[in-house]
Amino acid sequence: MAGGKQSPRQKMINLMYLVFLAMLAMQMDKKVLSSFGFMKEKIEDANIVATANNTASLQGLATKASEQPEKFGELNDKAKQISEASTALYDYLAGLKDKMTADVSEEDKTNYESQKSPDKVDELLFAGDKFTPEGDKFVAEINNYSAKLKEVLGDKASAEILKNIDKRFNTNPDKSAEGQDIPWLKSRYEGMPLITSVANVSQIQGDIKTTESEIYSALVGGQLESDVSLKNYTGIVALDKNAFYPGEKVTGSVILGRYDATLKPTKVEFNGNKDYKNFKDGRVVVDMAAGGVGDKTIKGTIFFTENGEEVPVPFESSYSVIPKPNDAVISADKMNVVYKGLSNPLTISIPGIPGNKVTASAPGLRRVKGNSYVMRPTGSGEVTIRVSGTLDGKKITSNKKFRIKDIPPAVGMVRGRYGTVKMPKSSLQKVTVAAGLPDFLFDLKLNVSSFKIKVPGQVAIPVTGTRLNARAKQAVARARRNDQVVIFDIKASVSGSNYKIKEVLPVSIQVSN
Repeated sequence: MAGGKQSPRQKMINLMYLVFLAMLAMQMDKKVLSSFGFMKEKIEDANIVATANNTASLQGLATKASEQPEKFGELNDKAKQISEASTALYDYLAGLKDKMTADVSEEDKTNYESQKSPDKVDELLFAGDKFTPEGDKFVAEINNYSAKLKEVLGDKASAEILKNIDKRFNTNPDKSAEGQDIPWLKSRYEGMPLITSVANVSQIQGDIKTTESEIYSALVGGQLESDVSLKNYTGIVALDKNAFYPGEKVTGSVILGRYDATLKPTKVEFNGNKDYKNFKDGRVVVDMAAGGVGDKTIKGTIFFTENGEEVPVPFESSYSVIPKPNDAVISADKMNVVYKGLSNPLTISIPGIPGNKVTASAPGLRRVKGNSYVMRPTGSGEVTIRVSGTLDGKKITSNKKFRIKDIPPAVGMVRGRYGTVKMPKSSLQKVTVAAGLPDFLFDLKLNVSSFKIKVPGQVAIPVTGTRLNARAKQAVARARRNDQVVIFDIKASVSGSNYKIKEVLPVSIQVSN
């Protein structure tokens, strides 16, 4: 728009363009103000939910403190102090927002585009280059809150919580583009639209609720419960393993459903022993001979005293004693062969040895998880799988051979049928040629890439793809009733693999008209 002499018409066009840009900028400003208003609403809605959740957490902690004061009393006191400090700052900020919006009429409370003037906030917080008493108090309240949280939490506070406190309630000066310090209050609030300042204060309130929640969770490890009655516990037998060999010791422990090392049983009955003494830190220690081969039962009762009354907690479990193995067990999930070009599933294990302690190797073999393996044969003829593991300090090895076979011949198919199919010429011209493996162990999808079609009395026509081309359709159109049209030399491959089917049997179509 610049440079050279301009005609009056061009000058008018340029002026209209500038007016258009100014109007567009004004419209964008309004949308930005509305965005801050909508953000404020979402933050305030989230704060309501967070307040309810934090109240429930405090009530849960108070319940635990009343039932086990020696364990939760100190934590409950800290939570109360955190709650009081948080409520004080939250309420102060709510009052500050009321002062900021005191001049906003009721009908304009949600008209955020009208809340663009910075005058009210500047008048409330700033006096020239300095802060008003309200501005000083605003900064001091945030700083005091941060210091109070750290004082209550003490040296045992997690580094993550302290980091979040410093990040959320930091009033250190911001840096200008030139690297100069700008007081936090001036940087965040001076000259800002009213709705922007109100939204920023709402965000601080949200940070208070989030910090409260994190602290409450940290104080009790996120496990706030209101009912810790021993009557709600269940005895659990946790054995080191569920199958043992003759002469082995059965090892493990009996614990409560909610394990607590501070709980001490007054008496334990274990497998008929009315006075079993082997217990420690709330656990009953299991240490006995496995016995002979077969299924075994462990049962008994743990007794605790609650409110002067004896509370019984019964437990019961079972285990199996099995003979020691002397050979690995390998089974093909499909059959005793593996197929080229396919991921053949195998289960490989040695009884009594965990799957992660068993090693199996063969060309193309890989472990999927636990005892599950997949083999993609790389050669022909046979493949040997070598398995080894260690049991009672002794190495057990075993080898197993599998035959490697090609995928069997597929059959040409039309309309899902194979062999000889009867249909009219019009249908034959539209047919899709496919290939399949009926009754094959693997459910494979085969992709046809080309085929040939032979109509009696005419030359064979090659076709690329799965549908008849123009030449093939013309040949079919000349076929007579009861002619046998043969689709042969079908080329197909396994979907998702580069393996090509070696042979696809032809499919015949008897023309019905």
